[in-house]
Order: sequence, then structure tokens, then C-alpha cells
Amino acid sequence: MDIIFGRNKKEQLEPVRAKVTGRIPPWLQGTLLRNGPGMHTVGETRYNHWFDGLALLHSFTIRDGEVCYRSKYLRSDTYKANIEANRIVVSEFGTMAYPDPCKNIFSKAFSYLSHTIPDFTDNCLINIMKCGEDFYATTETNYIRKINPQTLETLEKVDYRNYVTVNLATAHPHYDAAGNVLNMGTSIMDKGKTRYVVFRIPAAVPEDKKGTNPLKHTEVFCSITSRSLLSPSYYHSFGVTENHIVFLEQPFKLDILKMSTAYIRGANWASCLAFHKEDKTYIHVIDQRTRKPLPTKFYTDPMVVFHHVNAYEEDGCLLFDVITYEDSSLYELFYLANLNQDFEENCRLTSIPTLRRFAVPLSVDKNAEVGSNLIKLTSTTAKALKEKDDQVYCQPELLYEGLELPRINYARNGKRYRYVFAAEVQWSPIPTKILKYDVLTKSSLKWGQEHCWPAEPLFVPTLGAQDEDDGIILSAIVSTDPQKLPFLLILDAKSFTELARASIDVEMHLDLHGLFIPDTDWDARKPALSQEERDRAPDSCVAPQA
Repeated sequence: MDIIFGRNKKEQLEPVRAKVTGRIPPWLQGTLLRNGPGMHTVGETRYNHWFDGLALLHSFTIRDGEVCYRSKYLRSDTYKANIEANRIVVSEFGTMAYPDPCKNIFSKAFSYLSHTIPDFTDNCLINIMKCGEDFYATTETNYIRKINPQTLETLEKVDYRNYVTVNLATAHPHYDAAGNVLNMGTSIMDKGKTRYVVFRIPAAVPEDKKGTNPLKHTEVFCSITSRSLLSPSYYHSFGVTENHIVFLEQPFKLDILKMSTAYIRGANWASCLAFHKEDKTYIHVIDQRTRKPLPTKFYTDPMVVFHHVNAYEEDGCLLFDVITYEDSSLYELFYLANLNQDFEENCRLTSIPTLRRFAVPLSVDKNAEVGSNLIKLTSTTAKALKEKDDQVYCQPELLYEGLELPRINYARNGKRYRYVFAAEVQWSPIPTKILKYDVLTKSSLKWGQEHCWPAEPLFVPTLGAQDEDDGIILSAIVSTDPQKLPFLLILDAKSFTELARASIDVEMHLDLHGLFIPDTDWDARKPALSQEERDRAPDSCVAPQA
């Protein structure tokens, strides 16, 4: 497993042309941009957790049937400080570090005051966000880093706190049809309260303020007070429909008091996270029109959710699909020590990721009998059982066991949909196949090959697509066989047959999330490459210019 998880990967700064077998659809023109951890040791120091690794961006530029690849480490402040010191000096969630290796207990105590709510890392390794005409590498702290999606150059550092009061934010924002960004973050002990804040970033600025950054026009859409001032819920994503927002306040909680003393205790921040199996998972539904939560108290059993798949409304009910775990053991598995020692045994102890559908009534009949099921839909077996004191217990429908990293045709986001594209993880949390799951027929199609580990499958629709699955699937494939080159896989999304693959003779890392940028989305007013760079690069590696 060290080949995949523990070994540092080299940058590929100059574009390299891939060897394409098969035929890439001629309409597929653009760049697949991905993000994930690529460096796990600095000098003689090593990160504790795979999710702590330094961010390595990589891209696949697809043009006229050819593919070019490049990769570059995000030049974050974290990266630069670590490289300059030749050791880890900036703390990550699973690794506590100290700028001065000679720090003793007294100097730790002196530093304690500045670490009550720590200044988190800007190692933005999880996802890529489009904001207006700009692109940002994102993580789950208050920092994002603007990048050039063509050259992978790191640009300015952005602190969300300059625009909205959040200490943490998700790396999974939502976008509406106009390109406006909707995201969530946690505001810790601000004015005596800890809140979950939903905020909106416009895709464009008002006519009288052209030239200004859309981030400067960020607005707080609404907020939910945490059930605990000192133990807010951890969350990785949330759901939206055309009229509502769905947020799960799960019993996977961050202990703020422990976090405030983590630095002085030499403990990492991950040790301040705990799953409380005796607690409930609370389902908050926010009406986007009133910007207020529904008054009914919806809840379900204790669980951990990282990824929402989709949500939609049907006949007075809100349905949402999520990947659930019985506990927080997944996070524990990805400590590098667990990945590289007794891996198969550790996997058996990990909760299986399960796709479940929940249904919530958008209005509750006050006269309904206690114990009655408020969901009358024939399309799901999910239940919402009325209880006393204006509470409703939600019992989900189990759809599929053993999948993660879900994606959909984003044109169906917030609407009734049919297909989930995901990585199948039947025997462990490591992806072995790509899965297309039909939530209507409960059937599936799969792609897989021996020694191949697929990344998150990303759906790209064909031009003028009519059917939901009319498009292709892109996935970056790495191999546990050192003799097998990594490659970009291109599948027909309808039949799930392989159309082409683009093999690259590089050390490619296992990434997390990303997006596809069609050529029509490039901002031609900002030349991304110098003429010298354009002359050096193969034509297929250069985005069109005005």
C-alpha cells in the first residue's frame, strides 16, 4: 500500500502527451482538473494521516482526440514553510507540528493563547471550486487558494473570514444554474454562539461594481445554531433542492475545549473529533424562500455522512440520498500506519459505506396519530414516523452497500434523478471498480480491471444531451502493479463500455475530487500561458486563446 499512499509523487511541470488507445469522442474538449494529497514526508518527518498530505494538483487536457497531462504541487504557505524548513512545521488535522523543534512545555504554554481557535492550514487538497470566472483549490478550513487551471500556478490566498464569519467550511459547494455558489461553514463561539452558516457567493457582481471580486459580495443566506456551543458537528457536504437546503447535524463532533488545548498537549486536532453513538442525527431542512428552518424536529439514528448524493422534492416530501457509515472508523483507517500495516485486518473493522434514501414531509399534520408514517409515496420505502413533542423519526430505505465518492449528472442536482456514478468499495474503503447505480430499477453496471484503483468518476454530458446518462465518465486510474502505467479512463456513461484510455508515463497520485472545464468556459481575456510556454507545449495541451 505504500506505493499508493505513503510515497511522495513527483511533479510533472511540463505537459506530457499521453498514449491514447480507443477513440475519444470528438465533442469532448476541455480539461479535467483534480486535487489530492501527493507528498506525505518532508525531510525526515512524516504526516500521520493520508488526508494531511500536501496538495498536488493535476490536469488532463483533452483536445482533438489527444490528452496531455501535467501536475504541480500547490504552492501554499504551508508547502513553502515545510519545504524551506525541510520538515513539517505547519499542523494538519491529523498531524500536530511545531515551528521550533526545541519547543518545551513553557514555550508551548506561551503559544497556547494564539491557538484557542487555531489558524488552520492553507493546504487546500480536497477539491476545486469555480467562483465567477476564477478557480480555487479548497479544503475544510477557512482558507482557499486561487489557481490558474491551465498552468496549475498557485495564486492568491483567500480567507473566508474576510467575507463571512466561519472557521471551517466545506469543500463541496453547490452551484445554481447561474453559477452562484452556495456553501456552508461553522462559526465557532462568535458572540457567544456556535452556528452553522450557509453563505452565497454570486457568480457575477453588480453592473456598477464591475471588476471587483465576487467574494466581496458574499452574503449570509441563513444560519442554524449548533445544539452544543462547544461541540459542533463535523460535516463534509450538504444537500439542496429547488426550494430547500438539507443539513445533517450528526453525532460526529468536534470538541472545542480539547481543540483549544491540543497544541499545548501535543495532540492533533483529529483527536478532538469523537463519534457519540448514544446521540441522534438531526435533520435540518431550510426553506430557501423564507431562509428559515422548518419547525418540525426531524431526526434519525446516529451515523456519519461524508457525501450527499442528491436531494429533490416529490408530492410534498423532500427526499435525499446520502452515503452513510455506522461510525467514524473510516477516518481512523486512513492513518498511514493503518494503511501500511495490517491493512486487510483494519479494513474488516471499518463500517461499510451504504447508500440510503431518507424522506421528510415538508408539512406535518398536527392531527396525525403518534407512530403513524407521514410518507405516503410509493417510490420509496423510507418512513417518517410521528412522535410526541413535534418530533419525527426518519427511517431510511437502503439502496446499495459498498460505494463512495458519488457523482451525478449535475444538471439533475436538486431535482428528481436516476443515476449515481461512484467508486465501488465492496471489500474495503479502497475503490476497486466504477459503478453506475440506477436508483429507479435498483440495478447497476460496473467497470473494473485487476490492480486498478479508480478515482472519483466524473460525468460530462454530451452536447445537447436529452437523457440523464447521455455523456461520458472520466476517472483517473492508478495501479498497484508498478509495471502498469496510470491512465485516464473514458467510459460511455449509458452502456458503461470503455471508449478510450490515455496512458501517462508518470507517477500519478490517487486524488480526491475535481471538476471538468469545457473549452467554452476558459476566460480568454486572461492568457494563461506565456508565448514561450505555448511554443514548448504540444498544441493539444494549450487551451484556445482569444
